[in-house]
This record gives sequence, C-alpha cells and structure tokens, in this order.
Amino acid sequence: MSHHARKSPVPVERDFTAGLAPSGRRSFIGSTGDAALDERIVGMAREEAGETGYELLAEMMITAVRLSKSAVLPGDFKLMNRALKEMREAETVFEPWRDFRKVAVFGSARTKPDEPSYQAAVEFSRKMREHEFMTITGAGPGIMAAGNEGAGAEDSFGLNIVLPFEATANEFIAGDDKLVEFNYFFTRKLSFVKESDAAAGFPGGFGTMDEVFEALTLIQTGKAQVYPLVLVDEKGGTYWKFWEQFVRDHLLRPGLISEADLSLFKVTDDIDEAVEEVAGFYRVFHSYRYVGDKLVMRLMRPLTDASRSDLETRFSDVIKAGGMEQRGALDEESNEPRMKDLPRLVFRHRRGNFGRLRELIDAVNRAQTD
Repeated sequence: MSHHARKSPVPVERDFTAGLAPSGRRSFIGSTGDAALDERIVGMAREEAGETGYELLAEMMITAVRLSKSAVLPGDFKLMNRALKEMREAETVFEPWRDFRKVAVFGSARTKPDEPSYQAAVEFSRKMREHEFMTITGAGPGIMAAGNEGAGAEDSFGLNIVLPFEATANEFIAGDDKLVEFNYFFTRKLSFVKESDAAAGFPGGFGTMDEVFEALTLIQTGKAQVYPLVLVDEKGGTYWKFWEQFVRDHLLRPGLISEADLSLFKVTDDIDEAVEEVAGFYRVFHSYRYVGDKLVMRLMRPLTDASRSDLETRFSDVIKAGGMEQRGALDEESNEPRMKDLPRLVFRHRRGNFGRLRELIDAVNRAQTD
C-alpha cells in the first residue's frame, strides 16, 4: 500500500520523552558574556525563527559561541559540531514521514539469508508493512538487511554507522533517500529511540544487547515513552527464551528490577504474535504526554464509563491523587490541533513504575469502548 494513499494518526510533534506541554515562551536564553553580541544573536534568531519561536535558536547559538570561547579541546568541539550535524541530517530525513508509525528492527549483522532468524525478520517486517508500519534498521547486513528486505525500500529507513568494517549499507536500502550515515553510535541510537513507535529484537551480539537494554532502560526510567519491545526467536529458538530466564533469575529474583518491569518486553517465537504485540498496542491507545503532573492519554475511541471506572480501581497504584477522568483535549495541548478531537484519559501519574503504565495501556486496549 502506497504511503501517499493513507495517513496514520500519530502525534504531530513527536516528543519521545512525553515531556511537559510547551509553555510557548522561554524566560532564559543565556549570555555569551558580551551584551552587544547577545543582542546581535537574538536579533538574528528573531529574524530567522520569528517572534514566537526564536528563544531556542538564540540559546543554541549562544551555547556554540560560549563553547568556542571556552577551554574545550578542538577534538571535543569537532565532536559536538558533528553530533549536532548528524542530528540535523536525521531530522531532515525523517521529517516528511512524521505521520507514519515505525518499528525499529535490531539483530546480528552476521546472520545469513538462508538462516531461520533472517527469514523470520523478513516475514515480521513484511507483516508490519501490511499493518502500515515502516521499518527502521541499522542499514547493515544480516538481520538489518532482512528488515529492509521485508519492508521494501519504500517503507524502510536505514541508520548506517560508519565503521572500519560492515560500513556499506545493504542492497535493500543503499542509495535510498531514507538512508542516514552516522559517525557516532550515540546520535544513531537517539534516532532509533526518538523515531520509533516500537522495536523488535532478533538474535544478535553485543550491539543487539546494547540496543535492547538501552530501550528498556529509557522506558523503565521514564526517559522515553513506553512502547512495545518484542524479542523474536526463530520457530523453536531459545536465544531470547534463555535471555528472559537470565533476567528473571539474576535481575528479578534478587530484586534488581520489579515484577512489572517484565511487562516492558515480550518474548515469542511466533511472528503473528510478535506483530500483534506491536499493532495491538495502538488499537485503542494512541499516545500520551504530560501536562504538569497530569498524564494525558490520547485514545482512538472513548471508553465506556464502566471501563473507565474499572481501570481507575485496578490501577489506583499509579494514580497520585484523585481519579481517572475521561475528557477532551486540555488547553495546554493546543499546539497539537490535529489530535484535538481524540478522547483523553487524564490522571495525576505517580511516576516510578513504568511497567505498570505499560500494563495500564494493555488494559486500555482490551477495554470496552463506546
């Protein structure tokens, strides 16, 4: 299905941290230490960004000037400059595709096309495309190539890391305008987390472990929005099965994580179950953001009064005070006009156990709707 023939209802402003609603005006910009230079910078920022959006641009310019005047080493200055450029380039590539849901696919670069894990990744990405999800991979060989092959070039992104080896993008994404080249792992990983609505891990090495554990860490600590993380074995495979056993025996049992943290991921060797884990997450649930201490959960359809009351009772431990209110958009959400008609479930969130928030989202998707 061509992307030009459909639109997926995803947030206009993709704040992967689900941060506070923008206030519109900023009271702090900073100073270079030279009042005349500050005035010139603010003037240029106003000219480029407009009266209502110049503050962040001015602050970034002032930060760059202060760095240039400080004792920062030339190599560090180059690193900061290149990192910002890589973030800008990635932003430019993803910007036309903001309205489409995306799933990141992680896994080994060493997996061969005739191996079951490769074929599983191809099938998964192909079926996610049928559910109108685009696929983001690391653009390399192995599982990354499988993800791009299954999704097809039209529905693929590649985030390629420049290495002394494995530096060439795979044949399914090479030359595509949705391929981004990165020098740094940290800017590349930021793009993976920031641009994805879900992630799927297939068997892999250190890099795969790094990507999976980073996603879990960011979600568990509230530094990234809760989204589906499905860990897919080949049929009858045991890679993720034994990984999960390690997590239960050596992280959960001694109390290093909580029971609810196990809800942040799902292990399966069934492709259809993996696809449902991702697609089903957005069946009723749409997205969420914070406005002060209120969590505002946007829904595709309103819940029945009985369902709302049931959720309020079952998940009272995540509510800091008051109850759950089903209502329309808050005034503070006016900067997202395309979502103004979605119903909301609003409550004061007791942050600290995001596994329980994931369980609440799952319950919302199973709840009765009007």
